[in-house]
Amino acid sequence: MRLFILVKPMRYRLLSWNVNGIRAVEKKGFFQWLYREKPDILALQEIKARPEQLGPQLKSPKGYFSYWNSAEKKGYSGVAVYSRKKAKKVVYGLGNKQLDSEGRTLILEYPEFTLFNIYFPNGKMGPDRLRFKMDFYEWFYEYLQDKKTKKPRVVCGDFNTAHKEIDLSRPKENSMVSGFLPEERFWLDRLVDNGFCDTFREFDKSDGNYTWWDYKSRARERNVGWRIDYFFIEKRYVGNLKDAYILKDVPGSDHCPIGITLKF
Repeated sequence: MRLFILVKPMRYRLLSWNVNGIRAVEKKGFFQWLYREKPDILALQEIKARPEQLGPQLKSPKGYFSYWNSAEKKGYSGVAVYSRKKAKKVVYGLGNKQLDSEGRTLILEYPEFTLFNIYFPNGKMGPDRLRFKMDFYEWFYEYLQDKKTKKPRVVCGDFNTAHKEIDLSRPKENSMVSGFLPEERFWLDRLVDNGFCDTFREFDKSDGNYTWWDYKSRARERNVGWRIDYFFIEKRYVGNLKDAYILKDVPGSDHCPIGITLKF
């Protein structure tokens, strides 16, 4: 007599959000939003804080494990992850002292997949920062090549680059601006050519879908924006991807959250 054990499929709802300061967004209804959405994993970028600077609720929200990688410079950069399930392994940084000093990377391994939460540098501040951004891109690309596994790899975060003309309101006017430079876009092409897919475009190929709007010009009210926040997943596992979306109506930051649903 054979016994068959039914294994219930695992579903994960993953959200990613550049909060532009976790202490600032806390004052704008962050926890009401978090407990309403109830993601299995929430990846945060640009937290601008160290754990010791935070209150107990931000440091350890009820029902979540928390992981932090902060910049050496106070009030700058940094990433964090809130996760309902404890990660099997956590890697802080990419193994490059110069690139890792700004706290831009958290890598969490789960039984079903590995999550890369990345806050890629902004290159608009000048040639040196653009060079730093491109060095970061290249190092991360090589890191992905070296860390191939048998389980899916999910890369999320603020990439600080719009990939295609459809991904920003005014592509011609911004063609020579960092965030839409040919070399930055080419790096995203390489990522796609080497086995990763833009999850949102698996479900929605329309224009007008953005994740960042300039505060100063009140661009969000007019939806003059850029789609620079992404979830990428390896194409060979696209069958595990059940949904991808932009939560454009969530306030609190100059970015809005994005999300995917995975099933294993």
